[in-house]
Amino acid sequence: MRRLLAITATVFVVAFVSSAASGSASLPGGFEGQEIFRYDTFGDEQLWTDTLELHKAVQGASPRVALGLGLKVDAQALPRSTIKALQAGLVNLDSPAVTLQLLSLNAVVGVIGRVSPSGTLESIGVTCALCHSTVDDSVVAGVGRRLDGWPNRDLDVGAIVALSTKLSDGQRAAVTSWGPGRYDPRLKAFDGDSFITLNPTTLPVLIPPAYGLRGVGFETYTGDGPISYWNNYVGVSQMGGHGNFDDPRLPLTIVQPPPDRVTPRLQSLLAYQLMLRAPNPPPGSFDRAAARRGEKLFYDDARCSECHTGATFTDVLRGGSPLLHDPLEVGQDPAYAERSVMKKYRTTPLRGAWQHPPYFHDGSAVDFLAVVNHYNGLLGLGLSEAQKLDLVEFLKSL
Repeated sequence: MRRLLAITATVFVVAFVSSAASGSASLPGGFEGQEIFRYDTFGDEQLWTDTLELHKAVQGASPRVALGLGLKVDAQALPRSTIKALQAGLVNLDSPAVTLQLLSLNAVVGVIGRVSPSGTLESIGVTCALCHSTVDDSVVAGVGRRLDGWPNRDLDVGAIVALSTKLSDGQRAAVTSWGPGRYDPRLKAFDGDSFITLNPTTLPVLIPPAYGLRGVGFETYTGDGPISYWNNYVGVSQMGGHGNFDDPRLPLTIVQPPPDRVTPRLQSLLAYQLMLRAPNPPPGSFDRAAARRGEKLFYDDARCSECHTGATFTDVLRGGSPLLHDPLEVGQDPAYAERSVMKKYRTTPLRGAWQHPPYFHDGSAVDFLAVVNHYNGLLGLGLSEAQKLDLVEFLKSL
């Protein structure tokens, strides 16, 4: 035990010195938007610390618990000695003190914690990266290089929120019903002081990717607005950032005292998001000959290209306003759409879709074959089993 404590202490000291020597986080290319995406809480400590008091729960949470909730650790924020200790199994993952050390290093993806010299977690906030980044597990499971824009489908946001002792039994039941990789942005809004009820029951949707958005124009499942509209909505009403949001169509208006810490950052955040390319499929992950046959089906008999058009594989920008589809037209549950501004669904872009099953807004299609079967039945395509599999291989190649 003494040896383990000594190793842990050494790791912390080395990491602290390394962090102090380098100053602020090193950002490839110096992109301001990347820093916002990864490290800016927009002042949302007013929700996570002041209102939910989650810092008290995190104070006693071990790394094993945090990893079990889907939180990720950025290996690039760790000194080499820590990485070697993790790989050798010499870091005590059951010690809450290690969690605080990781927060001190700014190593927990999407979570910003302020730890006092005495080891007390004084505040906690979250960033865009919490839901829209993961890691490549190159060190150990849950620890590796950041993959910005990749949806964290391991993240159990509801279970994390449920750690707060400030929730009512009904609120706790609602958020714990979501499960990993899901979140309901239409249940409540936070106005800086208290919660506003948007809907009486919860309908969670899958956390979407934040990559491959260049040229798409409308990134939400229901096409309510362009990327920065949704960033503003989420940053203020869901993350709890200190800023303003107004949409009379909902209707929802949130005005907080100056300064607005969200709106001035939206343009830089957008610039970084548009740089995030959809990942290429891993080598050997699909049958090339079958994919070529599937591509022909995609553009001909399967009729996929009627909606999944152009380089982005979506028709949402066809025309002057967003082109959306009635839920019955695409065979989707109308309940979530009814909670949106537009009441319809956008055609989903397909680049990089191999990376984030399940599919559809609610995850009702477990894999690509389930998607193909859905539309084969809905549209009466009459595809053979072999044709379906070829189409799946093409989708895996995008």
